[in-house]
Amino acid sequence: MAFVEHFEIPADDINRAQAFYKNVLEFDYEPWDDGMGMLNQPEGKGINGDLHERGAAPHPTVVFTVDRLEDVLDKVLANGGSQIGEIQPLSDMGRWVYITDSEGNIVGLYDERNGQG
Repeated sequence: MAFVEHFEIPADDINRAQAFYKNVLEFDYEPWDDGMGMLNQPEGKGINGDLHERGAAPHPTVVFTVDRLEDVLDKVLANGGSQIGEIQPLSDMGRWVYITDSEGNIVGLYDERNGQG
C-alpha cells in the first residue's frame, strides 16, 4: 500500500523560490540546511512539500510512502518502470529513491525502515 507523502520542488535559488511560494500561496518555509527546506501549507491543510537545489529530478515530483522500497522496486521494474540511482538514506528517518513510471515520469518512493533492507 502507498500514500502520497509530499511533493518536491527543485529550485535554482532557494531564497527566491521561498519568497515566491510565501508571497503567492502563503506557504511558510522551514529551512533544513542551506540547500533544502520544507514548504508548509497555510492552516495545516493539504500536504506539505520541500524546496531543494535542482538535481536528479529537474522538475516537481510527488513522493509516495511505501512499506518496503525493495518490494516496490521489483514491481516498478516488472511493470515498465526503472530505478534512478541507488536507495539513499534520509538521516535517521528512512530511505528514498527516484523511479520512472511506465510513461517516463519521475516520482519518488520513501520508506521508514531506517536503512534496513
